Amino acid sequence: MSYYSPNHYSTYEVLKHKELPLYITAEFDFYRYVKFDNNFYGKTISELHSGNLREIDKSNRYADIFKSKKISYWSDSPITSSMEMGKHGRGKDFIVFMAYDDATSTFPTLSKNRSAMTIVDGRDFGFHKILEKCDNKQKLTKEEKDLIREIEKYDPDCLAYKSTARKNGVNFLFFEKGFKKLSLKSVKLILGSRRAKNSKKILCAYSSDYNPQPEQYGRYFNKLAKEGFDCKYLSSKEYKERKKTKLYWIEQREVEIKTQNHFYINDEGKPVF
Repeated sequence: MSYYSPNHYSTYEVLKHKELPLYITAEFDFYRYVKFDNNFYGKTISELHSGNLREIDKSNRYADIFKSKKISYWSDSPITSSMEMGKHGRGKDFIVFMAYDDATSTFPTLSKNRSAMTIVDGRDFGFHKILEKCDNKQKLTKEEKDLIREIEKYDPDCLAYKSTARKNGVNFLFFEKGFKKLSLKSVKLILGSRRAKNSKKILCAYSSDYNPQPEQYGRYFNKLAKEGFDCKYLSSKEYKERKKTKLYWIEQREVEIKTQNHFYINDEGKPVF
């Protein structure tokens, strides 16, 4: 992992704006714990993930700083996310979402353009003061409001800020634009209230390269920590678009391989191009 954030990989450089608390980089893992509800049974992974994007209400932390109608909260690790959920009464049954920025996958499924994440870093000393004011219900000065409006011009994907539940933990408030850049690595159901057969994980991307499997979004959890598959998902627009985009990137990769310089080793042990 990199110096920038515990969930950021060092394979991508971090670009910093000269004056604003804005960063551009890529390749993250994000985690989200959600209390389990029996109504989740039978809902596809696609439906469960869509439910992570919520309408803004007054209880949403920092949600009213930037103009966004829908938001989604994630954390830098399972531990941070679990502790954040614990502030509101953890319970024994929950679902753990693990997501990543789709553009960094070997074969993205959401877009034919690999775009990095634009992050407003609330840990930045200057901007952190604004967040503290919001926490304390204090009014922002005209200069602070102007700074926020200036940041908005860059259309950021999310806001990173310090976790109050875990020391050195980082949370991410995704705006709708940024949320739509996330794909799932896995979704795990944990039924702590049961003694036997109390967990089930559904993978949506395989291997360390995060090779996506679009059809996995059609799977769902059944009772007793089992899983099923909704065949109707294969007819959905979402599945068809994900599959089409993945095939596009597979073709791009094949073209790239064909145009690369190749060589073989001759009888003298020397490479021949």
